[in-house]
Amino acid sequence: MIVRFRFFHSKYAAMTIWPFIFVKDKLYKLDEILINHEKIHLRQQIELLWILFFVWYSLEFLIKLVVHKNWDKAYRAISFEREAYQNELDFDYLKHRRIWSFWKYL
Repeated sequence: MIVRFRFFHSKYAAMTIWPFIFVKDKLYKLDEILINHEKIHLRQQIELLWILFFVWYSLEFLIKLVVHKNWDKAYRAISFEREAYQNELDFDYLKHRRIWSFWKYL
């Protein structure tokens, strides 16, 4: 379910917290690439039973932040983001994606 969240104070256009995709602006609901990216995150969250996803995501981000010393580089280096960015243009990706595919992006 895609929801516009008007109090979204982030430089990012969207955020996924299963089962919702929160978008900053209603126009983002129409952005097929962005929505596909967020749907990949939905699948990742389901695989890791939601809470484990956020624990792993946070820990990996903190490690990458220490390594890269740059917020955006650390964010882009997270395995979940790498998988989503690399496959966001493939609208059939979730049809053939294997379980825990984010592992190969570590």
